[in-house]
Formats: sequence, C-alpha cells, structure tokens
Amino acid sequence: MGDVVMTIPVLRCLEKKYPNEKFIFVTRKKFAPFFTEFNNITFFEADFKNRHRGFFGLLRLFKDLKKTNPTKVADLHNVLRTRVLKLLFQLSFHNVVSVDKKRNERKALTRKKNKIFKPLTSVHFNYQEVFNKLGFNIDLTRDHSFPPSKNFNLNTEKIELKDKKIIGIAPFAKYSTKMYPLDLMQKIVGFLDQKHTVFLFGFGKFEMGIIEKWSQAFKNVYSCSSFGGFENEIAIISNLDLMISMDSANGHIASIYNIPVITMWGLTHPYTGFTTFNSDPENQLCVDREKYPLVPNSIYGNKELKGYEDAMRSISYNEVLARVESNLNHSPKKNPKAYYDYYGPKPKVTFSQKSNNRY
Repeated sequence: MGDVVMTIPVLRCLEKKYPNEKFIFVTRKKFAPFFTEFNNITFFEADFKNRHRGFFGLLRLFKDLKKTNPTKVADLHNVLRTRVLKLLFQLSFHNVVSVDKKRNERKALTRKKNKIFKPLTSVHFNYQEVFNKLGFNIDLTRDHSFPPSKNFNLNTEKIELKDKKIIGIAPFAKYSTKMYPLDLMQKIVGFLDQKHTVFLFGFGKFEMGIIEKWSQAFKNVYSCSSFGGFENEIAIISNLDLMISMDSANGHIASIYNIPVITMWGLTHPYTGFTTFNSDPENQLCVDREKYPLVPNSIYGNKELKGYEDAMRSISYNEVLARVESNLNHSPKKNPKAYYDYYGPKPKVTFSQKSNNRY
C-alpha cells in the first residue's frame, strides 16, 4: 500500500499541470479510495486474484488496457508483472518508462561489508523522474499542493474532543523488524491518553486484539476501525494533528494530507528513500547505529539479524514523547526543497515530446 500512496503527490502535480490530459492508474481494488480526489485520473482495477491472475491473466490485463488506447505507459513498480506488461506494450510500439529503483545503490546501503551509508533519492522523486522522461514537466518542490482534510465528524456519541489534540498511532508493521516493542508503545499510548485524544490503527486479529485492550484500558484512546471502513480511516487520518507510525503505510497516508508524521525506524532506515512525503528529518527516529551498525540491512524490513532483536529498544519512549510535544507546540519543518535536499540528489532528466491523450 505504501508504494501506491507515495505516487499520490506526483499524480497531484500531473493533474495540476496537465488538467486536459487523461490518465489511467492501474492497481488493486482496495486502493481505489486514494483516487477519489482526482478528476482526470481514472482508477483501473487489476484483479490479480481472478481475471488477471497468472501469465494468461497478465495477457488479459494487457488486452483490457489496450482498449483504453494509451499513448504512453509509466511503470511505477518495476517488478516481474510490470516488466511483462512493459514488453507487451513496447512490442505494440508504445513509449514505456520504468521507475529506476536504484538497486545497486540499495545493495550498497544494506550490505554488511563495505556499506555505503548515504541517503538514496526519495522514491517520490524516482516516480517524478518517470513522468519527466515521458515528457511531463512536473516538479514536486514547485507544483504540489495539499488537498483539504476530508469531511468526517469526530464529535460523535463515542467521543468528545474538548479541544484536545488528535494523535494517530499506527504501532504495527508487516515485519517484526520494523515494529516498536509493544510494552514501550503501551507507555507512549498511556502517557498521551492523559492530555490528548488517540486513535489506534491496525488490521487483523492480532493487531485488533492489542488495540481493543488499549482502547478499553485508556479513557481517551479509540480504535479507528470502530468508526467505519477504510475510507473513514483515511478521513480520520486527514483530520489528525499528528501521526506516530512505524515504517509503514499509515505514515505515508498521513503525510499526503499534510499531517506531521513521527516515523520510528527499526532495521530499515530513512536513507532507503521511503520517508513520508515532505517529512521533517528530526521526526525520523532511528535505532542507535553505534550499537547496531548493520542497520539498515534491508529495504523493506523482511530480513532479520541475529543479535538485533532488541534494536528498537534503543529508541527511548521519552524521545518519542519529546518529539510529540515539539510537533504539537511548534510548526514542524515542512519545506519541499529542504526535503529534497536532505533525501538525495535530484534526478537529472530531459523533457521529451509534448504530452497528449491517455497515459
């Protein structure tokens, strides 16, 4: 989900600069709510469980997409499926550009020996580069603007805000290497409960079990799922004052609505290029690399390291609370150019032919 959310700022630039063009975004159905804000960007479902499953399903997807008469194709994923589609479109004489995932640089950053520890270009700018190469003159530091918060009334029978700050916490991640210890997170939740309103985000039996216990134990802590489905969760996130997240999708969702995000990094690292959009470097809380010098050891957190099981305990919960107070009491540093300058070199591209029709 995070990869899809990270495309949204780029798509906003496209819609702003090219309002008369028509774009089609192909992804899974569950991500459709992210695209309701657009007028000239159409959501197209890739049904990999049924109609588009397997190799012959990919051929069917290609035929379905061909019917939309695209003139250019942007591959923002660069995996086996999209490479097959890329080849098919190229054989049909379409202009196709794939995102450069900087795989060699990623290997250098995550390897154990001779690690090159320097920030990679943000994935947001890698996506921008794809469209630049297709002829779209967009610049995230210049062209992006945030939408207003989504309409959602939090003053319900279940909750009274009483002028409190609203903090979202997404304490879970796909991999355990990226998840802050729950005993320490419980202390953070309990402390914030005293002064603020807290919404917890999670999914699945285990995560919802933890959230249910915390929401019952603390007066001002609520399970976001109790207020409706995924679209309502997005709406709630867009109305937060602050989000605390692991290296996971919820932080990215908050950032595209201009919500300050404190990200807690485990065995991954902000240098991998997956920071939230327009993020404040001071809000990136990382493990102690003097104690755990092999961090980051992977891009996605899918690799465990012996002896690094307690790495995230090197992030003090008091440090997290200090960042919370700093963000709530002061305007966070959110400058697109500063964000760009911090997270790697700007891709050098040249603008090709003038855009037209569908993409």
